[in-house]
Amino acid sequence: MSSKLPVVVIVGRPNVGKSTLFNRLIKKRVAVVEDTPGITRDRLYAEAEWNGKKFTVVDTGGIVFQEEDPLAEQIRVQADVALAEADAVLFLADVTSGVNPDDRDLANKLRGITTPVYIVVNKADHPGRDSFVTEFYELGLGEVWPVSGLHGRGVADLLDEVVAKLPEGKAEEDQREEIRIAIVGRPNVGKSSLVNAFTGEQRMIVSDIAGTTRDAIDTVLEYQGEKFRLIDTAGIRRRGKIQGTVEYYMVNRAQRAIERCDCALVVIDGEEGLTDGDKRIAKLAYDAGKACVFAVNKWDTQEPPDGLPRRKSPNKKEMTQTIHDHLPELSYAKIAFTSAKESAGLEPVLDAVIQAVENFSFRLSTGQLNRLIQDALFSRPYTSKGKALKVYYSTQVITRPPTFALFCNDPELLHFSYERYLINKIRAAYPLEGTPIRISARNSHKKE
Repeated sequence: MSSKLPVVVIVGRPNVGKSTLFNRLIKKRVAVVEDTPGITRDRLYAEAEWNGKKFTVVDTGGIVFQEEDPLAEQIRVQADVALAEADAVLFLADVTSGVNPDDRDLANKLRGITTPVYIVVNKADHPGRDSFVTEFYELGLGEVWPVSGLHGRGVADLLDEVVAKLPEGKAEEDQREEIRIAIVGRPNVGKSSLVNAFTGEQRMIVSDIAGTTRDAIDTVLEYQGEKFRLIDTAGIRRRGKIQGTVEYYMVNRAQRAIERCDCALVVIDGEEGLTDGDKRIAKLAYDAGKACVFAVNKWDTQEPPDGLPRRKSPNKKEMTQTIHDHLPELSYAKIAFTSAKESAGLEPVLDAVIQAVENFSFRLSTGQLNRLIQDALFSRPYTSKGKALKVYYSTQVITRPPTFALFCNDPELLHFSYERYLINKIRAAYPLEGTPIRISARNSHKKE
């Protein structure tokens, strides 16, 4: 059995330091932090522990009630979803700006819930600011806690109080080890819409404004008896164009998401076709040695329902060929065509991910591998500068991805073109769709 952890939700208006406190509580720099309102828009989940008790912390977007921003209403909805599952609420305010009209509006909203609410007045970085917190008692929600999310001042006292009143975790049956999928792609290709379609709920804020998702965000999904962790990431742009900006940190988050995933789901905009940006992102997954699946999204605009004309080329066959032509190193990756808007083609994507991750952990016996490599050498011997490549022994050294060591007379003789030939021979015998294969040549120390 495992335990479903109690949930602590952080809410507040923009730029009061919610993400800073979130990072402090989980003891990691997960949420993007910058002195710009609205950096966090989706809700972020992470595990924390205090006094031996584990709980889930949820960071939400800044809530404003009189805002014409087209995303403001969606941010409020995201906060409502988080509050519905909360066991405790940290209502964050800013001591340096005093009680704000948005603080009053939020206090009125929270007054109607039964969940314990803690007024946490942030940026009380030194005792001299503690005298300013008294005005927050006018919000009428009880005790006020001065803290500094940046420096940690007062956080321990707050956590002592919160954790003491949290319920115990609820037991639930253990599931199989989850499959971690990093959903990556250029801005505005539909990554968050795809997550929402998979989960059947408005888990992510979706908009036509590029860059809506700022952090790498985890969502759990179950399908065909498998448990998936979907890591939605900010759209990746060329690093040189974004140095020193919020997007620079978003790219780092996305790359770290790829590093901790089992499979990278590279989302391509079916309306635009394959771009140079798509190729750069796909190569990040390849270089990281991760399983990979392509999801060509917005395909409803390319192949509309019967009776309606197709908007423009290419068709599925042409798109597949384009991806293979421009990304030959990723020719093993399955290509699925989806429409997040219509919730179409979702099962083939997850089926492809399951297969890719299964192959990612493939192991070949030493006997089978040696026979395969020797047959390949016999069929096509390799010689360079008058010296023939000899492989005395082969073995698989690791999985995830499958990696094979060849003990040779001279490792430098294994040219990349011949290495590709050997990999193709392995794939001919064992297709291993969705996963890269690695080969390394080592010196056998045998005398000729």
